[in-house]
Amino acid sequence: MIFSHRYDKLNLSHEACELSCQEAISAMKKIAAVLVTVLSLSCAALAADKPQVTIYTSMYEDIIEAMTGVLQEKFPQYDIEFFYGGTGTLQSKIAAERESKKLGCDMLMVADPSYALELKAAGLLHPYVSKESANMAFEYDPEGYWYPVRVSNMILAYNPEKYKAEEVPHTFKDFAYDASLAGLISMSNPLTSGTALDTISALKDKYGYEYYDKLAANRVMVESGSVALTKLETGECKVIMILEESVLKKREEEGSAITVIYPEDGTICVPSPIMTVKDEWSAHGNAKICEELTDWFLSPEGQKHIVKAWMHSVRKDAPQAPFDAIPTAEIVAKSMPVNWQHCVDERPELRTNFEERVKNKK
Repeated sequence: MIFSHRYDKLNLSHEACELSCQEAISAMKKIAAVLVTVLSLSCAALAADKPQVTIYTSMYEDIIEAMTGVLQEKFPQYDIEFFYGGTGTLQSKIAAERESKKLGCDMLMVADPSYALELKAAGLLHPYVSKESANMAFEYDPEGYWYPVRVSNMILAYNPEKYKAEEVPHTFKDFAYDASLAGLISMSNPLTSGTALDTISALKDKYGYEYYDKLAANRVMVESGSVALTKLETGECKVIMILEESVLKKREEEGSAITVIYPEDGTICVPSPIMTVKDEWSAHGNAKICEELTDWFLSPEGQKHIVKAWMHSVRKDAPQAPFDAIPTAEIVAKSMPVNWQHCVDERPELRTNFEERVKNKK
């Protein structure tokens, strides 16, 4: 009996211990949950405490992703975010935001240089004389309202695995005027693309609006660069009008045979700008941080990442051109002139003429 009694006491103690352990585990889980919540809130608070900068840009999304990582490493004290859209889309977005007297961004890196002229005239930009300005190889605003940050080049391209070099045009004029190319050519949409709009402006200045009529007669396909490149690969297109960087990227990453043609009547060079929005108009009012970012983008380090992304540097001392590209100076020397003020003043007219003479003629 004595043994049995002691056993019962031991058994009760075991049950009590088991219950106590369960309660302890439950309590620890609750404490852990509270700690996780507190930690999450602390991290969110720390992130919220970081000064923010939002950049509207038309750079390709994979390039934005790579650039975001670089900026996070270089400027961990800031929360820098890109918002992607084609230049035309971003222009429409900003036009709507201007109605509320506040933009959703602090900086812009759009493709079309003429848009910088428009925003400066509207009084939306913050002036800053960058310490890198003396190293610029391209025109910049002397008061510091905008600087070129990357050079994109509109070129022609073909697939030597489908056609011989002598079978394709080597000028922008032949691209539109050679009737044997009917239904076999493609280009980007100037209603949404800033570089495409600059291109049709330059071509209109050189060849007149007749150029648009010839594009329509040749049944040009107006579509994205990725679609056009696929059609070059299949042979559905004989030649396309496209940004050089799209071809260079495909050649380096995929070993593609698609080849750049630098048109004999002049490559169209587009030195795309970087701009800072005035604090009273900007999303976060951090113009001084934007000045830091401007200096970095224009610096040798920043431009190295631009070149790595298959675009040309804007610096005089740029060490090299992008992968498989000819030297920047050589392209610029043989480039077709672009009147950037015409691009501003005639933008609605250019878009309307392209839509009526080319897109609506299909």
